[in-house]
Amino acid sequence: MIEPTGYSVLALAALLAGLPLARRRLELSLAKHPSLTGHSRMARRVAGLIPGYAYDEERFFASDSAPAAVQAQRRAGFQRLAATLSARHPQSVALTKQVREGLSDLQFTSTYRVPFQYSHYLRQHIAIGAFVQRTDGVTVTDLDGQRFIDLTGCYGVNVFGHEFYKSCIQEGGARVADLGAVLGSYHPALAFNVAELRRISGLDEVSFHMSGTEAVMQAVRLARYHTRRKCLVRFSGAYHGWWEDVQPGPGNPLPPANTYTLKEMDEDTLRVLRKRNDIACVLVNPLQALHPNKAAPGDGSLLDSGRSAHFDREAYTAWLRQLREVCTARGIVLIFDEVFMGFRLAPGGAQQYFGVRADMVTYGKTLGGGLPVGAVCGKAALMKRFREERPADICFARGTFNSHPWVMGAMQVFLERLKSAPVQALYAGLDDTWNRRAQQLNLQLRERGLPVQVANLQTIWTVSYTLPSRYNWMLQFYLREQGLALSWVGTGRLIFSLDFTAQDFDEVCARFVAAAAAMQADGWWWQAPALTNKAIRRGVLRELLRARF
Repeated sequence: MIEPTGYSVLALAALLAGLPLARRRLELSLAKHPSLTGHSRMARRVAGLIPGYAYDEERFFASDSAPAAVQAQRRAGFQRLAATLSARHPQSVALTKQVREGLSDLQFTSTYRVPFQYSHYLRQHIAIGAFVQRTDGVTVTDLDGQRFIDLTGCYGVNVFGHEFYKSCIQEGGARVADLGAVLGSYHPALAFNVAELRRISGLDEVSFHMSGTEAVMQAVRLARYHTRRKCLVRFSGAYHGWWEDVQPGPGNPLPPANTYTLKEMDEDTLRVLRKRNDIACVLVNPLQALHPNKAAPGDGSLLDSGRSAHFDREAYTAWLRQLREVCTARGIVLIFDEVFMGFRLAPGGAQQYFGVRADMVTYGKTLGGGLPVGAVCGKAALMKRFREERPADICFARGTFNSHPWVMGAMQVFLERLKSAPVQALYAGLDDTWNRRAQQLNLQLRERGLPVQVANLQTIWTVSYTLPSRYNWMLQFYLREQGLALSWVGTGRLIFSLDFTAQDFDEVCARFVAAAAAMQADGWWWQAPALTNKAIRRGVLRELLRARF
């Protein structure tokens, strides 16, 4: 029998001591989504390896190896489309080109409207005007007098319609005009706003900030301060603003600090939450219910037809209830980030819609009545920024324009009208109304044999494609030709305001179907027998490797 040495005993002890740590690490790994959206460091590495290259004219029209006749069909359609858009919008396009050189935001959005391989050639021939001069009802008018039905949603601000927000700003501004831009002191409108937000959120206290991103930053900071834990959990694909901790992966030059990106609607995630002692808070963006664990869709990454989305209210509600139970049991702060979705699903937001209460809620966008704002509502124990027993131990947060009088005035008008009978009536049967409208459009598309379908979370829609294609991103330009305005992410997100009438929506359907039919007629959805989404992805990978090496 071999007697154990001191070294072997120490080695065994070290091994046994390391087992719990290894088990925790394995559980954390299992709770991450297997895609790149669940592995931010790997996603950044992959993004850093992707080479930049651009298709020439020949490759632009034949990246799917279409025959010469189809290429000619596409060229003719492209030239007609470019000529039409140029002739209709000369002033809007001219000012956009003039400003683009000095406006970095415009350089970014115009470049990433479509996959980068196609972007250079497309921008040489098709220009999109970024300037508009007025809104009327559900329409927006550009500098050339061309009217579009507005499906941009103003990045989520426009819940109740343009006329609603114009009047909120005008009336709110009139109420505070005598005060102007006095900062530090408060206009009485703030007192009303605090009372209403406490009532709506069901939470104890409120703080105001300059943007939704700032509101989320403060909610996370307070959660860390009061729990004395450093880590936050966000879910794969979710967006919570552009600051480092909540926007890991491509687009963030720094690695995430103390952030776990885990799978949503998954037992592996609940297991991690039940066992770890370093998690301060969990962030939930209700918009992810439309595409759990996937990044927000945009046409800039639409290289095949793999985009998919589906909203299951019952399943997502069950998930939130499980999450609530685990967070309560473990002392983890549950934060609902309603910067985008707040007041869209229900007057009381996602808390009311899903029947689940959060510890903290962040609002933004629409709450300001059309002016920029962020707000945090939370339990009193979480909102306090100091400790009386440790007077130097504070959680500092301020901002020069927090509680700006003009914002508070517009917010007061917004919150007053939110309670009014006409606005409350807009919420009646929202699910049924907008699900029926999505079905209406899908039926018309199927009847015309068009390879396009839509999915929706009430008034937030996304477009998917039913046949493999490398050219789905072209649809946004055909929609524009038909007078439908989309944001720079294209068909990834259509946002309706609640003031769309049945007649307005019928017009949207007619224009949408006409755009898809024109795109089909121009040959962009030509199908090779062997063309599959997998084949497309493999082809793109080969291109990347050739360009890289």
